[in-house]
Amino acid sequence: MDWELKQFDDLTTRELYTILQARNAIFVVEQECAYHEIDGHDPDCWHLSLKIDGELAAYSRLLEKGVKYDIASIGRIIVPEKFRGRGLARQLVQHSIDIMTEEWGEREIKLQAQTYLRDFYESFGFKATSEEYLDDGIPHVDMLMKVEETSEVK
Repeated sequence: MDWELKQFDDLTTRELYTILQARNAIFVVEQECAYHEIDGHDPDCWHLSLKIDGELAAYSRLLEKGVKYDIASIGRIIVPEKFRGRGLARQLVQHSIDIMTEEWGEREIKLQAQTYLRDFYESFGFKATSEEYLDDGIPHVDMLMKVEETSEVK
């Protein structure tokens, strides 16, 4: 079980296809939400993935500050259905945070959370910074984690 962090140009065609297929399966098909899942940001992002027995088991997209927001952010956080219930989402988010804070030196991280996952993200130290709003018909809330406030959370 090894995590891989790659820039867009370092992904193989097969890896990119697998990532986009998994994101589409979850965000478009499973959640019944027709939207532009391929939003143009992927080429400027880092892509964190975990494969188990050659299959994509967890994935997140890490955006450096300036790519989408004026601060770093995590997005497209997924664990395909086959791999759920193993604690991989928690490992994925923690690994994403560790990369951004320990390797990139970020002190703040943003994410747009589906509202039903608010408590999950709060367990890492994220705090809501907006009221609930609909994004493509799904309730979301903006969240922010400040490293100074969460340095004891781990």
